[in-house]
Amino acid sequence: MTDFTMNIDAEGIATLVWDTQGKSMNVLNLEALAQLDELTDQALADGAVKGIIITSGKEGTFAGGMDLNIIAKMKEMAGDNPAKGLFDGIMYMHRILRKIERAGMDPKTNKGGKPVACVMPGTGLGIGMEIPLATHRIFAADNPKAKIGLPEIMVGIFPGAGGTTRLVRKMGAMAAAPFLLEGKLSDPKKAKMAGLIDEVSDDPMAAAREWVLSEPKFVKPWDEKGYKMPGGAPYHPAGFMTFVGASAMVHGKTWGAFPAAKALLSAVYEGAQVPFDTALKIEARWFTNVLMNPSSGAMIRSLFINKEALEKGANRPAVEDERVKKVGVLGAGMMGAGIALVSAKAGIDVVLIDQTQEAADRGKAYTETYADKGIARKKATPEQKEAMLSRITATTDLNALADVDLIVEAVFEDPKVKAEMTQKVEAVIPKDAIFASNTSTLPITELAKASGRADQFIGIHFFSPVEKMLLVEIIKGKGTGDRAVAKALDFVRQIKKTPIVVNDARFFYANRCILPYLNEGLRMVGEGVSPVLIDNAAQLLGFPVGPLQLVDETSVELGVKIARATKAAMGDAYPDDAVDEVLFFMEAEGRLGRKAKAGFYDYDEKGKRQLFWDGLAKKYPVADDQPDLTEVQNRLMFAQVLEAVRSLEEGVLEDIREGDVGAILGWGFAPWSGGPFSWLDIVGAPWAAEKCDALTEAYGTRFTCPDLLRDMGNKGQSFYNRFAPEKAA
Repeated sequence: MTDFTMNIDAEGIATLVWDTQGKSMNVLNLEALAQLDELTDQALADGAVKGIIITSGKEGTFAGGMDLNIIAKMKEMAGDNPAKGLFDGIMYMHRILRKIERAGMDPKTNKGGKPVACVMPGTGLGIGMEIPLATHRIFAADNPKAKIGLPEIMVGIFPGAGGTTRLVRKMGAMAAAPFLLEGKLSDPKKAKMAGLIDEVSDDPMAAAREWVLSEPKFVKPWDEKGYKMPGGAPYHPAGFMTFVGASAMVHGKTWGAFPAAKALLSAVYEGAQVPFDTALKIEARWFTNVLMNPSSGAMIRSLFINKEALEKGANRPAVEDERVKKVGVLGAGMMGAGIALVSAKAGIDVVLIDQTQEAADRGKAYTETYADKGIARKKATPEQKEAMLSRITATTDLNALADVDLIVEAVFEDPKVKAEMTQKVEAVIPKDAIFASNTSTLPITELAKASGRADQFIGIHFFSPVEKMLLVEIIKGKGTGDRAVAKALDFVRQIKKTPIVVNDARFFYANRCILPYLNEGLRMVGEGVSPVLIDNAAQLLGFPVGPLQLVDETSVELGVKIARATKAAMGDAYPDDAVDEVLFFMEAEGRLGRKAKAGFYDYDEKGKRQLFWDGLAKKYPVADDQPDLTEVQNRLMFAQVLEAVRSLEEGVLEDIREGDVGAILGWGFAPWSGGPFSWLDIVGAPWAAEKCDALTEAYGTRFTCPDLLRDMGNKGQSFYNRFAPEKAA
């Protein structure tokens, strides 16, 4: 297949058109890279060619980046010496882009050569931005929907095809930092203002042709004598402060847990002190370093390949299209209001029900406030706001649900209240409508007993705040049918969230794993472990917040409620009395968390978190002998991953991809690891089983090694080998 084609017109312009076969957006693969190389050679060697334009054959878009499936496999494709193979492969890419950049110029005088322009009809990401950066002038269409940038850091790598080196030399380290270290994306006009691209035009091809034929000067600044980096190089007084600040920012945001960010900063710092071609070699070495780290492969697999597969319906039953036309949301509190918001935003009509009209209107106002904030930030328009609000009918009248095809119940977490609402609503809604409960803890199979159509009853567990959280957990009860699962998956796809499907069990999957994390932190407080050590140990592992801060965020009150309900259900088998001692003490002291501006942490009048509450140390004095950091981290990590393994072992999880993606998106499980199963594959099942035994001996049976993990340790197996998606299928 031919992804790149070339046409030479009568005016001597060679136009290279990128059109990836069988894809809606261009992605670069190895064959296409070779084609680009060959056509570049032909154009530069042809005396009739005055200049080159690289553009896209896809309407409204330039390129989505490198095929990440290839990046994920690069190490295993690199032969017996993978580091050398990777480095050589990256340098091959550098040579092609450098050839485009030098464009036949004399290496000593910079004379001769042919101007090369890039025309971007729309979105250009990753390599889709690195190729344009290697050309001499970038022309973009005035396409406000387009996104331009280098988002590689978001999937555990960094721009390794010259994008890091070129952007820093083009803009300076400080200006480039948001685009490299945060993966910031911009529309074309903002990208031009920032200095990423050169021109925005209603007709970028005409503008590019005019420029190519104008006999322009096109030597890159860094290829000319006397070049000075914008903002100063590392040894310049101003540049020195930039790199000090950048280093502090990276460590402040990543806590040293994300290898790619540190490697990127190293490539920039070292590369800024040497000539351009040497800087490209340095970039290639650091990029090789990142690809050799198992973290990069795990992140790419979970945050791109697996996530995309789940969003495209990898585990969807073979049922016809079940997209939602009209949804009924029962309960207009924070969860219900958020569900109504994301549904209306996706173009779905919503009936928002509550006991009083005032409460229903307040739930609808949540969307209005959200839209107003979007307008203030120029992320939305008044017309979009009105369209969203027009889709939401806020009412107390259950008869308004007569033509919905999906119900999402988000009333008070009480089985009796939910059962009563189920029966009332099923008397009104169509016979083929699907009924979903947004519960975080109550078993779906039990809730379905109130329904006259258990096969159409399912759980759809949203995370709070709904509009920000990416994950939705779909729970199948024992009687849930395939059409209900398909309906839930199609709905989640419509509202642009990532779904995982699990079988019914206490706390489902996400809460089943996150509660032991919170509980282990609380246990350690009772044991006299420093609270600072507990929360910092978690953040050094890459968790967004430590367990004690997370208890404050979710509320001590909620923790107490879950503890009492769980104890009532489990009776003598209840294992968490040591946790309850700390939790109930906080409740008795009125330290209910962030909302109360008093929890494990103190808060100022505006609710900003301060230091740990000093009363905690009075009740639970910090012991003189503190555990090692790694011991605390192992306790926090194993508390979660063992529940993930047990969920798989017991059939709550049917696909390890859902376990990994759900953990990262649901509660921020150490994204650098790729998720609990990826982490276990990184450390190895034999080591994990051995560590379980040591933790069990020291701290109790909650760390007992699951039989599945023990068996895998004995056989030297990995999860992504034993439970590969194709094997599961």
